[in-house]
Formats: sequence, C-alpha cells, structure tokens
Amino acid sequence: MSGAVQIVGLSQFNAQMIALERSIQRATRIATAHAAHLAEAAIKEMLTTSSHPKGTPTPSAPGDPPSLVTGTLRRSIKVVGPVPVGWGRWLAEVGPTAVYGRVQELGGPAGRGSELPPRPYVQPAYERLVTTGQIWTVYHHAWRTALAAH
Repeated sequence: MSGAVQIVGLSQFNAQMIALERSIQRATRIATAHAAHLAEAAIKEMLTTSSHPKGTPTPSAPGDPPSLVTGTLRRSIKVVGPVPVGWGRWLAEVGPTAVYGRVQELGGPAGRGSELPPRPYVQPAYERLVTTGQIWTVYHHAWRTALAAH
C-alpha cells in the first residue's frame, strides 16, 4: 500500500508564525519600556521619603534612601532604551546621571576623607516592583494582548 500526504496551508501557517513572532517582539520592546518607566517612577518616589534644607545634617539613617535637598539626584534618574540585545531580548537601563548617585546607593569615599554610608534607593525600588508583581504584570499583559491578536 502506498500513500501520500499532502500538507495544505503551510505557507499561510509560516506567515502567521512570522507575524506572531514580530508581534511578540514588539510587545516585549513596549513592555520593557513600560517596566523601565515604572522603575524610574519608583526610584524617584524613594528619593522623596525625607528632605532637609541645604547645609543641614541629613535625617536619613544609613540604609535608608538619601534625603531630598535640591532635587538634583531625583531629576537625574533617566531611562535609556530599550535596545535589542540579541534575538528576542531587550535592555533598558534606569538610574542616576548625577555624579554622586552611585556613592549614595552603595556608600564609599565622599571627599575630604569622609566615608558615606550606603543609602540605597535604586535596588529597593526595583525589589518592590518585583515583589509586588508589577514588572511581571507589565510583561504578562503585553504578551497576552499580542497573542490574542493572532
């Protein structure tokens, strides 16, 4: 007994799979941008938990976010990207552009021989977004929407 198999619609199937891949890529890029802007807002919020006048001692304890003085650090929080980083991956960077942003986050030498204790504000903001599921929700919604369109 000889038989033959005829596959119909393979080119249409391939076209739909390519369209789906493009849709998922677009959704991932948009979700990455959205997540980065959520992080930017969360970091800026961390930098408003306390304040003090310029020239007075900071009320924030080591381990707490730095206190707001002029707002320069908060205004320096920027989003760069998203940019593609390999097949199916997108990268966005969020953080301060102020020169002292890193030493505030991690602690270290602060000039004139003084040592600044860590006053993290980037990492806690990110951890809050992850533990509350906000980052996951952004991607889940984007991918679900992209899949439903096909």
